[in-house]
Amino acid sequence: MVKTIKKVFKVAVTGGAGSGKSSVCNRLKELGITIISSDTLAREAVAPGSTAHKKILNYFGEKVVLSDGKLNRQMLRRIIVNDGVARRSLEQFIHPEITKLMQRKMAQAEKNGDRVVAVEIPLLFELGIEKQFDIVVIVSADPKLRVKRLMDRDNVFREDAEELLNVQMPDQEKVKRGGFVLSNNGSTEQLISSVDRFYEKYLKNTEKGSKVLDSQDTMF
Repeated sequence: MVKTIKKVFKVAVTGGAGSGKSSVCNRLKELGITIISSDTLAREAVAPGSTAHKKILNYFGEKVVLSDGKLNRQMLRRIIVNDGVARRSLEQFIHPEITKLMQRKMAQAEKNGDRVVAVEIPLLFELGIEKQFDIVVIVSADPKLRVKRLMDRDNVFREDAEELLNVQMPDQEKVKRGGFVLSNNGSTEQLISSVDRFYEKYLKNTEKGSKVLDSQDTMF
């Protein structure tokens, strides 16, 4: 008997640094959704010996490599927030590899028979791949709150956190591109409640998930 492979329903979870994308994806995972993390893909894409790793090492030099051969991500972050040319070069090295890995993992999820897969992808609109997804979820939060989260999470100075946000696409621009907005300005419990309502309405049943969203469809 030939097993029928059904098309997997693809959800993109995007948002700026410190917005709460990982928290949203963690809750979706608890609800049974298969999650693909772009951060995990990025680490895989730049593993020692990979094409991207060699290009980065050739461009930036030994100073961005740790003793175990892995990239010094904090060093790279400090470089690219102050150097637009370096940032664009790094993106050119990494983004094509991340996209290929993402597409491969989504195809594997479809072969595995997964009904829904969510991809945590910060640079969704920057990469211009939003059309590859059935639903786009934008996790939004006040910039001041995001700065505080980044300072606590990454143990960085306020200036470093603010510089990182300054080089990213503003939330307002992401929202204009269309999608479902989850506001994360409150407590963790409030965010989880929003994710649960989103799941119930759009993902719990595939036929419900296939409905088209209004460009300003928002959940608070």
